[in-house]
Amino acid sequence: MASALVVEFETLTVDGTGTCHQRQSCTNQTRIETVGEVAFNLVAIAGGQLLMGAPQTEEGWHPNQGPLHPVAIAPFWMSQYPITQAQWRAIAALPKVNGSLPESPACFEGDKRPVEQVAWGEAVEFCDRLTQFTQRRYRLPSEAEWEYACRAAIAPGAVQATPFHFGATVTTDLANYSGVDWEYNGKVCNKGAYGQGPTGCDRRETTDVGSFGVANAFGLYDMHGLVREWCADCWHDSYVGAPTDGRAWTEAGDCDQRVLRGGSWNGGPRTCRSAFRSKANLNSHLYDIGFRIVCDG
Repeated sequence: MASALVVEFETLTVDGTGTCHQRQSCTNQTRIETVGEVAFNLVAIAGGQLLMGAPQTEEGWHPNQGPLHPVAIAPFWMSQYPITQAQWRAIAALPKVNGSLPESPACFEGDKRPVEQVAWGEAVEFCDRLTQFTQRRYRLPSEAEWEYACRAAIAPGAVQATPFHFGATVTTDLANYSGVDWEYNGKVCNKGAYGQGPTGCDRRETTDVGSFGVANAFGLYDMHGLVREWCADCWHDSYVGAPTDGRAWTEAGDCDQRVLRGGSWNGGPRTCRSAFRSKANLNSHLYDIGFRIVCDG
């Protein structure tokens, strides 16, 4: 059963040093899907235009984040948080569609913590079971949908071009990522600060979803850090030839490797940028990989 209402949330913008210079109370439509006693909150993602990728001038830029290209995005609904362990268990208990699901795969246990150590096919099976139960189509987001939802440039004609939806930088008071500098064998492996922003802490584990208390302009939480999130797309080394209609890019490419977005507790701020993309084998079960779900209507 699903119900609809309006949800209120707080957004926050920082300047280049990571200092908050604007807080705002916002609202958006939300749909609450229930499976037994477990609720799934999905927020409305209005359709619009995305300039996908990052400019070469952006700190942390990589050729796989280009070329910049316009994409038209149709409206959809997206889960407000990464899928939690309580939500996972509720769906794992439903009848099988195509494959089996482990009952409790997470390394860092907690009902409100994101599920992790989930393979790509298991995330797809999760969506298929929820679809079968609700008779509404649930699926993984396309990579373009994910980036559009993360940037949340919802004003007409707006282009959210900053590296993070918070602004020019990010801090560990706003997201769960590794905010410390560390080296290995004399090589810098992680820079804890981004741009002119500060270094911070390194929690070395997941946290409850939504625990930082600030969302983006759509009302989505934890889009930067916490867990990397599976997308539907096969991996491609650049956006040359990418679809411009927002659909998942599943032609050609390496479909044994699937796209991951959002960064995680296990990486630095550069890997948490809106445009950052990585990949993993679709059979990977890693303790920093989770997912969120979308619904078309």
